[in-house]
Amino acid sequence: MNVESVREYCLRLKACTESFPFDETTLVMKVAGKMFALINLEENPSVNLKCDPERAIELREEFEAVRPGYHMSKKHWNTILLNGMVPDEMLKQWIEESWQLVVAKLPKTVRENHGLL
Repeated sequence: MNVESVREYCLRLKACTESFPFDETTLVMKVAGKMFALINLEENPSVNLKCDPERAIELREEFEAVRPGYHMSKKHWNTILLNGMVPDEMLKQWIEESWQLVVAKLPKTVRENHGLL
């Protein structure tokens, strides 16, 4: 997947919004106002995704393109290089898992207000 296909896939997820709150090169994807993906648009594109801590370590060991989250909690976030080394279907699954982890932590009223129940 490239930057644009990651962006388009994220936007298909319910209650997803996009913005540039930090700078012009980091596209932030949010669900109900909470970050679930950060897309680096610079020369070496990548995406930061939230991940279960144990699974995060496993993915880093299995895939060369998966690294501890850049400028994020290394325990809960991975940075995935968008260099074609991770199959598209797997990356889509990780995007959905990140989205689900964030949704699961939202208060019930917020989930209800955004149609996430």
